[in-house]
Amino acid sequence: MPVSIKSAREIELMREAGRILANVHKQLGEALKPGMSTMDIDRMGEKLIRGYGCIPSFKNYNGYPASICVSVNDEVVHGIPNRHHILREGDIVSLDAGVIYHGYHSDAARTHAVGTVSPQAQKLIQVTRECFFEGIKYARSGNHLNDISSAIQKYAESFGYGVVRDLVGHGIGTHLHEDPEVPNFAQDKKGIRLRPGMTLAIEPMINAGRADVVWMDDDWTVVTDDGTLSAHYENTILITEGDPEILSLP
Repeated sequence: MPVSIKSAREIELMREAGRILANVHKQLGEALKPGMSTMDIDRMGEKLIRGYGCIPSFKNYNGYPASICVSVNDEVVHGIPNRHHILREGDIVSLDAGVIYHGYHSDAARTHAVGTVSPQAQKLIQVTRECFFEGIKYARSGNHLNDISSAIQKYAESFGYGVVRDLVGHGIGTHLHEDPEVPNFAQDKKGIRLRPGMTLAIEPMINAGRADVVWMDDDWTVVTDDGTLSAHYENTILITEGDPEILSLP
């Protein structure tokens, strides 16, 4: 499937989808505290998304049962909210969410500290976020997809972290997942040449230990194989004639 180039009207709709999602993430991040259940976060997130007149992208997507993926500590992505899973002081929690605004998706993730966390956990959260910004330095018209992927891997591994191989970023638009795939690690091929109007969800998933992951019995929750912490940071971006535009930051 060819990579879609968005029209000016489509870009405006995606900007609004991104702006709304940025607000949802801001409000969820401010609400996080020890004692909340992961289900509490999901309920709040869905209420916020619907309050903006949007539809949660993830709800019932391929059978996923919730609106917010809530992944705690060694959970990499796709953690299913549960009223019995209570956040504790010192946990790290990644929130991955998407909204549909007039048929267009935005997708973004943030990893938060719950209360006071260890310096090692804080550093992992910070470096994972920095990986995204290292990658998008290369998200410019005329560059290749692999320029982004290579930059993310190089930065993460310079700290001794593992870059998850089993999950990747993606194109985004009228579908949550569109071509192309956007790996967070270098490929043998250059990948597509980037062009203005492309919209991508770039999402480093970085483990404190090895890169290996396993799927839990629920067929959704992905955890680190060695039990180490994992962090996730994602934004929806637009390729332009100049610097990339981050659609899902306030």
